[in-house]
Amino acid sequence: MAATSDSTPAAAAAASSSSSPLHIVVFPWLAFGHMIPFLELSKRLARRGHAITFVSTPRNAARLGAIPPALSSSARLRVVPLDLPAVDGLPEGAESTADVPPEKVGLLKKAFDGLAAPFARFVAEACAAGDGEAAAATAAAGFLRKPDWIIPDFAHSWIWPIAEEHKIPYATFLIVPAALVAILGPRRENLTHLRTTAEDYMVQPPWIPFPSNIAYRRRHEAEWMVAAFRANASGVSDMERFWESEQHPNCRLIIYRSCPEVEPRLFPLLTELFAKPAVPAGLLMFPDTINNDDDTSEQSFVPPAIEWLDKQSEKSVIYVALGSEAPLTEDHVRELALGLELANVRFLWALRPPRGDGGSNDGGAAEILPDGFESRVAARGIVCTRWVPQLRVLAHRAVGGFLTHCGWGSTIESFQFGHPLVMLPFIVDQGLIAEAMAARGIGVEVARNDDGLFHRDDVAAAVRRVMVEEEGKVLARKAKELSDIVGDREQQEMYLDELVGYLQLYK
Repeated sequence: MAATSDSTPAAAAAASSSSSPLHIVVFPWLAFGHMIPFLELSKRLARRGHAITFVSTPRNAARLGAIPPALSSSARLRVVPLDLPAVDGLPEGAESTADVPPEKVGLLKKAFDGLAAPFARFVAEACAAGDGEAAAATAAAGFLRKPDWIIPDFAHSWIWPIAEEHKIPYATFLIVPAALVAILGPRRENLTHLRTTAEDYMVQPPWIPFPSNIAYRRRHEAEWMVAAFRANASGVSDMERFWESEQHPNCRLIIYRSCPEVEPRLFPLLTELFAKPAVPAGLLMFPDTINNDDDTSEQSFVPPAIEWLDKQSEKSVIYVALGSEAPLTEDHVRELALGLELANVRFLWALRPPRGDGGSNDGGAAEILPDGFESRVAARGIVCTRWVPQLRVLAHRAVGGFLTHCGWGSTIESFQFGHPLVMLPFIVDQGLIAEAMAARGIGVEVARNDDGLFHRDDVAAAVRRVMVEEEGKVLARKAKELSDIVGDREQQEMYLDELVGYLQLYK
């Protein structure tokens, strides 16, 4: 490890501005909630003069859209597609979690593990070009040399032998909040403090030494944690994947899509727990333009959602979007729809098609709405089952609130525009995020029972608290205050500069 004795953020920032360009290979897990922030990080690093190789599969690379011309023409960012191996039971053409139902994600991970061999060949070929002392002098030649770093995701349990063979360090990039990693904990703490039931995850783990709200409150959310420690159809549990990768000495950093302003006290704790620097990359907000939304490359028309918003008054609409992978049932959709109807407020609902069809069945989502719903609410609400440019919607003057599943990406986008939240979490980190946002006073959660069921009256009550009642003004003010804090571009850019410094120090 090349880190000096002074490996503080200040030392990292100094190293960032004084060292030569790096060649970094970036490789996310096959979910758009992972690929999009990995690509955003890649763009930010490329703009700082580093050569970035972004690895994915052919269909995912095409769906992620074009690389900005300034980066591709200067040979700072390239995409390398690797063909995903076929696996029995995995639908043909499925290359992301958006293409499969939840019960087949384990098979996608099995196929993903089949990328180890082609990735190893790619790294070997890159290293065969030489260590590139001369090539490092220009960004244009940056790809013609051995990678300085690999930045994988949580799922790459097979990355360490490849990195070890070629003597390349790697830094795991986690796109989840730091709180989730804190409650998961390192292997040694889990061996010391065994957890086997959902109730074990409904209390703060003993390795967090300060008071916090890092615990699940509902059994159905905590049960996801138990499942994360069990082997799935790939033969490996999600936690084993992460631990197998992060424990190796070649994993020198863990990078987080977060920052201390949003998650105070956690970065020193995670550094201690995992015995390596926990490095904030910042929130990776501020895309080039709001119109250049990451959800699609179609920008030649004004989407119906924006046309409808243009006709609404300021702050009068609640935007409803539960992400692409929330395990919605017909009962969920029905109660949510009838709750929006009861709330009697203006709304724009981005209703995704059932998961697993890759978005091809645009009408499938509308078919599970209650009979007559759209006609009854036509004067004040619209349901969009095709693409909705989420950043443009959140930025629109007519939007005054956001009903969200509290996925980390969507929550970060809400920070950018200072919207109060109506929160309806389902899985993974969403319950932890909802509790953290409620504690900050920027959102209210839809009331549910311990099994996760909710009723239309609970939806209506939460929506009205945010959009109609006096409480909503307080929530909006606090959301704006948080937006002002995390919207400090200079501070967010500093986190990226410090990340580059860590990469220079630890290579």
